Amino acid sequence: MWIEPVMVSAHDAETIVLAVPNDFYVKRLKENYLGYFEEGFLRLGQKVRIEFKVGKKKIKSGQINSDFGQAQKGRMQKTTGVLPVIPAAAGVPSEFHPQLPGMTPAFNCGRMLKKNFTFDDFVVGDNSSFAYTASLYLAQGKLNGTGVLFLLGKTGLGKSHLSQAVGHHMMAHDGARGVFYVTAEDFTNEMIYSLRNNSIDQFKEKYRLKCDVLILEDVHFLTGKSATQKELAMTLDYLIDADKKIIFSGCERPDEIPKLNENLKSRLNMGVVTEIKAPDFGTRVKILNKKSKAIQCILPTPVTEYIAQEACDDVRQLESALFSVVTRGQLMNRKIDIELARCVLEKMTGARKQITIDLIKKLVCETFDVSEQELESKSRQQRIVKPRQVAMFLSKKYTDQPIKQIGASFKRYHATAIYSVNAVEKEMNQKGQRYEQVQYLSNKLESGRF
Repeated sequence: MWIEPVMVSAHDAETIVLAVPNDFYVKRLKENYLGYFEEGFLRLGQKVRIEFKVGKKKIKSGQINSDFGQAQKGRMQKTTGVLPVIPAAAGVPSEFHPQLPGMTPAFNCGRMLKKNFTFDDFVVGDNSSFAYTASLYLAQGKLNGTGVLFLLGKTGLGKSHLSQAVGHHMMAHDGARGVFYVTAEDFTNEMIYSLRNNSIDQFKEKYRLKCDVLILEDVHFLTGKSATQKELAMTLDYLIDADKKIIFSGCERPDEIPKLNENLKSRLNMGVVTEIKAPDFGTRVKILNKKSKAIQCILPTPVTEYIAQEACDDVRQLESALFSVVTRGQLMNRKIDIELARCVLEKMTGARKQITIDLIKKLVCETFDVSEQELESKSRQQRIVKPRQVAMFLSKKYTDQPIKQIGASFKRYHATAIYSVNAVEKEMNQKGQRYEQVQYLSNKLESGRF
């Protein structure tokens, strides 16, 4: 979404000017993607300065390759007298890194810590409070008895944010210089590269002696990789004995990762294992408010709550929904309202049906032959009160909206919503007609037939 509209507008030997649709793109790209552009152009053979401007001018295809080739050729001729061998391929090879004669190329391993992945930028909720506290205590040296932390959770819930926050904190407050942030795949590939290039001693020295903080993500990737597991276990022994900090993250508990040797499994288990779960509705609203403030675009409360209600799988989906709605509104010069948000989110989620309060209302109205206006009215007729209570009960069961929000959706106080939920639960225990009605509606919701 952010990269595809970008075009090369102008360039010389030292500067690349990239054309973008509007000022919002300039801000977004500078804050989040500038490093990727710099790295990408570096692979063409030299370091350049990246500038952004609003416009649509595009250079002719192939011009940049030839210009960079000429600039690189002149530079290499002046400094070494030889030219690097570039494989014959369309465009510029993605792995081309020029090197000086007689020098072994360094393995391109390790990842940069994202500047906004700090403790201050993390939104704490019931789903992540323990993981947040454990990570902060580890960074501050207050996690008694261990310097090892294992962050468990599905993709997109904040494991990377917290693990990198530890690295940021220790660099800022403890002067830690050897903060190594890698994935298990990075670690494996680097070890294999070192073995093939007779540089395994440098590899061991790097991780065993020069490392103050090791952040190792996606440890479930190690399954079945016996050689990597053995080397990692020995490396961890060195780091633990030296009282270094180690943060692991993965989608499975250490005991549940298949084909993991016992030595490594015991080391993964020796620290604090804490799980991050999907954020609830209230936390999702707080995340959206914080992200909206960061991009200087405060959304109306109904729009924020609608996005929080619909994009409930993980934080990445939530951020994507927010940025998509904001970008759509700015590019089309439209007011950001519920209608716009619904249009954007329907396209994002496709045919997937999400159980929401509005959907439950519609299903209950069709089943009991009442209108939504009657459901939200002040009427106390039994033909309306009973469906209303059932709808509130199902909203409590199938959405993570707080009871106050459920009551407000039916124009009722939260005390009334609590009473309605309890009344239906009591009738359900009697296994009578109300039980059959609720079971019927529950089956439809769970099967997606609505």
